[in-house]
Amino acid sequence: MDSIQLAIDYFLAPISGAQNHVIAPLVAWHGRLMVLAWTVLIPLGVLVARFGKVTPRQNFPQQLDNQFWWHSHRALQYSGIALSFIAIGLIWRLNAHLSAHRWHHIFGYALFAIGAVQVLGGHLRGTKGGPSDRAKGLPIRGDHFDMTRRRRLFEWWHKRMGYAALALATVTTALGLLLADAPRWMWCAIGLWWCLLIAIFVWLQKQGLTLDTYTAIWGKPYDGVRQIRA
Repeated sequence: MDSIQLAIDYFLAPISGAQNHVIAPLVAWHGRLMVLAWTVLIPLGVLVARFGKVTPRQNFPQQLDNQFWWHSHRALQYSGIALSFIAIGLIWRLNAHLSAHRWHHIFGYALFAIGAVQVLGGHLRGTKGGPSDRAKGLPIRGDHFDMTRRRRLFEWWHKRMGYAALALATVTTALGLLLADAPRWMWCAIGLWWCLLIAIFVWLQKQGLTLDTYTAIWGKPYDGVRQIRA
């Protein structure tokens, strides 16, 4: 029993080894919301976007344009950015000058800026087009269906910035835990969660479950020349 209690005390103690962990309530909620946003919601949104374009019960390629991934991705990412906005608001008046905790502040604001640009950029991705739009009485030509330069630039930016944001989020979170002198169990829990996400990513990748959006919507990769005319 003594060894169990020692282990419990060890993991409950701050990473610095201090006897007590004291943190302002607003700062604590800032950290909780940011961890929920950038360690849970947004990474899950990335996984869904990469591996969820075709669901297990979908009869692909007979059934196309399954929008499960699209609605899930938007809901998770929008929720994460909204929580980030609230979290920043909680400590806005408590922020010290950049000389104190400078890198956590810089990285945190950069992370929020990337997230906001990702959300705004999503509305600039262009039109969809394709047979499904034509069936609705809309033009068959579209930025996505024709893979215009606008769409190609959007995909290039959106994907790379998304993965860069995840990398930056891990660093920013670690700095936040360090500044808060967080208990050891928090470090372990967040570290294990990231290991689980990476393991799931690798496993799904090896299963060949990645599918580009174009194929998921229209049944075949973009071939450079569309055969269906307006």
